[in-house]
Amino acid sequence: MNFSSKILEEAVDQVSQLPGIGKRTALRLVLHLMRQPEQNTDALSQALLRMRHDLNFCKQCHNVSDVEICEICASHSRDQTIVCVVEDIRDVMAIENTSQYRGLYHVLGGKISPMDGIGPQDLKVKSLIERVRNAGVTEIIFALSPTIEGDTTNFYIFKQLGGLEVNTSTIARGIAVGDELEFADEVTLGRSILHRVPYENSLKN
Repeated sequence: MNFSSKILEEAVDQVSQLPGIGKRTALRLVLHLMRQPEQNTDALSQALLRMRHDLNFCKQCHNVSDVEICEICASHSRDQTIVCVVEDIRDVMAIENTSQYRGLYHVLGGKISPMDGIGPQDLKVKSLIERVRNAGVTEIIFALSPTIEGDTTNFYIFKQLGGLEVNTSTIARGIAVGDELEFADEVTLGRSILHRVPYENSLKN
């Protein structure tokens, strides 16, 4: 792809590094931005800079937040004794959209995947165990995607919780095996949360 401008070429190269964006799509997006009023492009640039430099992660649940403790963890209307374990922030958003869950969350930041070089030490498992020990948590809900990696991660955490006085449950398998949680429709996901089952039961299947 030949460019008459190094500045344009650099912009296209940067945009094309985004997931699912090839050079042609990147060029189309950059040309679109060029046609927009300057203040629109400036607003986009500022939003991206603020996201990169000012966005925080909640010190308790590791969800994205504008402050040290996110609004969900700080809310007095949430059940502080129930913690739903998810892979990443997209899953928090998916479950919140169901309006069926009023507990807290714990964002692991991934799932165990030896093929990708991701082990338990790369996830926020240790802080989850500490929450169970010290924060009065009585139930852990496993809400990872029902994939091999998700099930492996569930089982690892379940074993780490051994000896602690906490109930464990998993979302009902209205979510098809192999599906990613973020792509489930809100009704199915909401029912899966409401009709969760003891985790031990899922090990018998």
